[in-house]
Amino acid sequence: MSADPTQVLAFETDCHIFEGCGFPAPGLHSFLFKPLFGDGDSNLYFNKTMLLALLGSIIIIAFFWAAFRKPKVVPGKLQMVAEAGYDFIRRGIVYETMGKREGEKYVPLIVSLFFFVWMMNLWSIIPVAQFPVTSIISYPLVLALIVYVLWVSLTFKRHGFVGAFKNFTGYDKSLGPVLPLAMGIEFFSNLLVRPFTHAVRLFANMFAGHTLLLLFTIASWYLLNGIGIAYAGVSFVMVIVMTVFELFIQALQAYVFVLLTCTYIQGALAEHH
Repeated sequence: MSADPTQVLAFETDCHIFEGCGFPAPGLHSFLFKPLFGDGDSNLYFNKTMLLALLGSIIIIAFFWAAFRKPKVVPGKLQMVAEAGYDFIRRGIVYETMGKREGEKYVPLIVSLFFFVWMMNLWSIIPVAQFPVTSIISYPLVLALIVYVLWVSLTFKRHGFVGAFKNFTGYDKSLGPVLPLAMGIEFFSNLLVRPFTHAVRLFANMFAGHTLLLLFTIASWYLLNGIGIAYAGVSFVMVIVMTVFELFIQALQAYVFVLLTCTYIQGALAEHH
């Protein structure tokens, strides 16, 4: 799918206030990009978001390869940063939710998920790129489905069919007459709603954050005319504020995504009572 021809960014328009043109507000068209090669009618299609996802993956792999290809007892700066990041995820998230014994085998997966999601979010504030890959629903959805398949398969492997059914439905005979209703709600919530909310939480935050950044960035340019310059200054301050805020949100959403992943895995491994 090609981008809407009305798509504009702040640096692509000569439109200013008091010049008889309307405000080029961001919208869904701001999340569509023309293919770099291929087209929507062929099997070969590659656009900006795919390029950023590929580059982000290469950057993460290159970073950890450079940090650990020749590890030292007294680490250098790069190894120290990589070890700090790895250890934060391992001890602060995996061990805290799953315990060391159960969680150790899942550390590589959780670390990979965290840094991938964080890198995809960070593209939003990196010059030239300026677009969070995770604001396209397909990327968080695929990641959430990977976690979902892992969670379901681990539940069946650990508990068997009957145990897994109890795990998914929250079976508790002490509930008495309301047990069927409670089981139905839990089943629907766990097996149908959970992967959706896991993906949408990340997608919605990145989508909203990018839209706000676009809004204030375009407004700063649009207001650069006559008395509007005073308002343009205020809008530009908001761009800076929103950029700093986005830095926090980007890391937070990566943290929340992997924290929920660990919680789901822990739930699959826990004994049902």
